[in-house]
Amino acid sequence: MGGCSEGHIVMLPFMAQGHLIPFLALARRIHQATAFTITIANTSLNIAYLSSSIAKDPTLSSAQSHHRIRLVPLPFNSLVHGLPPNTENSEALPFHKIINLCRASAALEAPSMELVADITAKEGRPPICIISDVFHGWANRVAERFQTVNVTFTTGGAYGTATYVSVWQNLPHRSAEADEFQIPGFPDSTRLRRSQLHQFVREADGNDLWSQFFQPQIGLSLRSFGWLVSTAEEIEPLGMEVLRKYTKLPVWPVGPLLPPAMLNHSSSSRPKNLGRHSGRESGISLQECLEWLDLRPESSVLYISFGSQNTINPTQMMELAKGLEDSGRPFIWVIRPPFGFNPEGEFRSEWLPEGFEERRQGLLVRGWAPQLDILCHKSTGAFLSHCGWNSAMESLSQGVPIIGWPLAAEQTFNSKMMVEEMGVCIELTRGMQGTVTREEVKRITELVMDNKEGKGEEMKRKATKIGELIKAALTEDGGHQKGSSLQAMDDFISALLSAQTQRQKQLPSSN
Repeated sequence: MGGCSEGHIVMLPFMAQGHLIPFLALARRIHQATAFTITIANTSLNIAYLSSSIAKDPTLSSAQSHHRIRLVPLPFNSLVHGLPPNTENSEALPFHKIINLCRASAALEAPSMELVADITAKEGRPPICIISDVFHGWANRVAERFQTVNVTFTTGGAYGTATYVSVWQNLPHRSAEADEFQIPGFPDSTRLRRSQLHQFVREADGNDLWSQFFQPQIGLSLRSFGWLVSTAEEIEPLGMEVLRKYTKLPVWPVGPLLPPAMLNHSSSSRPKNLGRHSGRESGISLQECLEWLDLRPESSVLYISFGSQNTINPTQMMELAKGLEDSGRPFIWVIRPPFGFNPEGEFRSEWLPEGFEERRQGLLVRGWAPQLDILCHKSTGAFLSHCGWNSAMESLSQGVPIIGWPLAAEQTFNSKMMVEEMGVCIELTRGMQGTVTREEVKRITELVMDNKEGKGEEMKRKATKIGELIKAALTEDGGHQKGSSLQAMDDFISALLSAQTQRQKQLPSSN
C-alpha cells in the first residue's frame, strides 16, 4: 500500500523501554507501507533515547532525514509528580514506584493537545489518527477534540493483553471464593490462580492507586477506533478471539514487531543490523559474545535475562547459580544486583557461590547483552526469561523454547499462554517471592535443553513451528501472497483512509 495518500499519524507511547521500542518498530512498519508522516511524541529524555535508536537503524535514519518520522519532545517535570529529578522512564525506578510514573503520564495530555493543534493549524487538517499506548486512554479525548480517531496500540500479545485488561477492569479474584477463578471474557475452561496475579493486583480493590490509574485508562482505550496488537493471528488464535470479543472493536494483529534481520537470516548465516534494545552500558562486546558462542555445540547454551528493569532476590540468585552449576550446561546470564540493592550499583561476589565466576562454566554479563544476536545464534538452546512479550517473541521467532520466570505486569499471563496454548514454555517459578531450589533449576534446565527426546524435544519442535508461523505472517510470497500481519497492516491503513473520507463528507461545505 505504498501508494496510499499522504497523511499524518501522531504516536504517543508510554514512558518505558518495552513500550518505546515497539512504537518505533510500528512507525517503521507504517513508514514502509504508506506515505504518511509519523510524529512520535514523548518526554525529552525518551525522545533522546529514540533518536539514538534511529541513528543506529539505516532504514529509520534515512526516513527521518526525509522528515517522514519526526520526534517531538513534550514538556514534563518529574519533580512536580514526586519523582526523582530527570525520571522519565520506568527503567529508572523500582517497581513499587512505577505507579507514580503511571499517574504522572496523564500530564502529557495537555502538551499532546497542543501538539495536535499545531499540526492541524499548519497542515489545514487534523492528523489522520493518533496511535496511543493502552495506558494513555486519555488520547481519545485529544482525538475527539480534533475530530480524528484514536487507535490503541498494545505492545503485549493478544492473550496477555486480554487477560490484563479483564483482570484490572473486573478484579474477578475479589469475588472468587476459591483460589482458582474464571477470567471474564475467556472460555470457562481458562482459569487463573491468585498466585498468577502480581501482588499489586491481588491487593487491588478498585480504590487503590493502581486501580485508579488502570481502570479509567483502559476504559478510555475501549472507546478507540480500534486496537493494534504486536502479534500474529496464527500464533494466538484464542487470544485474538477473546480480545476482539472483549473490546468489541476491530483488532489488527500487525506483529510481532521484530527487527527484519531476525526474520530474514538462515540457520547458517549471521544476521546483521539487528539494532539495540537498550541504552544501558554494554557488559560485553558483541565480538567476544559471538566468539564464545561459536565454541559451544548447537543448542547447548542457556541464555538468562530478566529484562531491562527486573531482578530477583538474593536467595533466588544463589539457588539459580547453584542449579546452573549442577546442570553442567554452558550459559550466558545477564546479571544485576538482586532486589533490595541499587540495580545500577556494583555487583558483589557474595551474591553468588564462592568461586562461581572463576570456574567459567558460563558468561556473566553485567548491564546489557546483545540479546538479539544471542537468540539468533545456533548454539543457544533455551531462554530463561521473565516472559516479557518482546523477549518472548524474539526467542520464539528463532525457535528457542522458554523457561518461564514471570516477574511483573502481564508476564505471568504470557507465561500461562506459552505453557498451555503454545506448549513452548515451562515455568520455573513466579515473582520475587517464588521458591527456587538448585534441584529444580537443574531438573528443568536438563528437561528443556534435552531436545533429542521427551518434553524438551516437543518444546523445541513447537517453538520452531511458532517461529515459522511468525516469519510467514511477516513475509510476502513472491510479491503476491502477503502474510497475515502484513495484510492486517493493509487492512488497518484502509480503515483509516475510509474513516477519513467519511469524516470529510460530514464536514460542512466551505461554500
